[in-house]
Amino acid sequence: MHDPFPIPNPPWLSKAVQPFADYFYLPTLPLHIHEVLGSFLGYYFINIVVAPTISRRLFPVKYGKLSPERKINWDVHVVSLCQSTLINVLALWVMFADDERKNMDWQQRIWGYTGAAGMIQGLATGYFLWDLAVTLQNVKLFGPGMLAHALSALLVFSFGFRPFVNFYGCTFILYELSSPFLNFHWFFDKLDMTGSKAQLYNGIMLLFTFFSCRLVWGTYQSVRVYQDVWKAINHKPLASSIHLDALNNGTAAGMDAAAGNSAVPLDTGVMRFAGEEYVPLWLAFTYLGSNIVLNTLNFYWFGKMIETVRKRFQPPKEERRKQKATAIRSTGANGKVRVDLDETEVRRRKTVEDEPIDAIS
Repeated sequence: MHDPFPIPNPPWLSKAVQPFADYFYLPTLPLHIHEVLGSFLGYYFINIVVAPTISRRLFPVKYGKLSPERKINWDVHVVSLCQSTLINVLALWVMFADDERKNMDWQQRIWGYTGAAGMIQGLATGYFLWDLAVTLQNVKLFGPGMLAHALSALLVFSFGFRPFVNFYGCTFILYELSSPFLNFHWFFDKLDMTGSKAQLYNGIMLLFTFFSCRLVWGTYQSVRVYQDVWKAINHKPLASSIHLDALNNGTAAGMDAAAGNSAVPLDTGVMRFAGEEYVPLWLAFTYLGSNIVLNTLNFYWFGKMIETVRKRFQPPKEERRKQKATAIRSTGANGKVRVDLDETEVRRRKTVEDEPIDAIS
C-alpha cells in the first residue's frame, strides 16, 4: 500500500536528509521525513499554542492557578491525548486497509516495507522526537527516567526506517489505546473530580484497555516478534555474491542498480529495501531487550494502576475510638433499680487529608 499521507514529500527535503539516512543506514527515512518533521512541528504547536489557549478558555480558574511547572505538565498531557487518539485511529485503519501488510510472511515482517506502515512509523517518530525535545528542556521536572524513556522510544522506532520490523510498528503503537483514558484520569484529578462517576467509568476503561492492549495483545505480539527475529538471526541469504549495495535500494543504491551493478532485477514489492536480509546481533538484542523491558514495566504499571484507581473510590478511613460501656444505676419511681449502658461512640476528625496520587504516566 502506498503512503496515504495527503501532503506530498518535497524532493528538496528528501535530498537534504539523504546523507544522514545513508550514514545511519535508514533507506526509507527520505520517503517519510516530511511526516517526521510535520508530526514534530504539529505537536510542538499544540504544546505551546493550542493547549494553553484552549485550557484558559475551558478552565480559566483551574489552569490560571497552576504553577509554571504544572502548566508544562498539563500541556504535555494535552499533547499526549491528541497524539494517542490520532495514532490509534490511523494504525487501526492501516492494519485493516493495507493488504500487502496483511499477507506478509516472517521474512517480510522483518525486512518488508509498505508506504502505509512507513507513515505510521514517521508520525510516531515525530512524536517521540518532540517528547525527547520537551524532556530535555524540562529534565529537572520530568527526571532522568523519562529522558531515558524518550530516547529509547525514539531509537527503537527509528529502526523501522532500515527497514527493520516495519510490520510491527502498527502493532506495538496500539499500546497507546490506553493513553487517552490515562490522560482523562489525570485531568479528572486536577479538576477536583476525584472519585466522581465519570472518573469511575473512565478508570474501568483504563484498566480494561491497558490489560487487553498491553498485557494480552502486547505479550502475544512480543512472542511473535521474538520468533521472527530468531528466524532472521539464523537466516542465510540465498545470494551472498550479489552486489549488496545495489540491493539496498536507497537513492544512491538505486542509481547503482540502474547502471547494471545489480545481478538481479530491482524488487519493487514489499522487499525492495530488504538488502542482504541480515540482522546484526546488536540490532536484535537492542530491539528485543527494549521490548522485554517495556513489557515488564507494563505489568508493573498495571499493578500500580489498580492500586491508584482503587484509592480514588475507597471510602475515607476514619479512626474511631469507642468508650467502654459505662453502667449507670438509677432507681425508678416504682422503687425498682434500673441499670443503663452508655455506649457513646466518639469519632476523631482526620487532621491531615491524604494527598491525591497522580496517574501513572
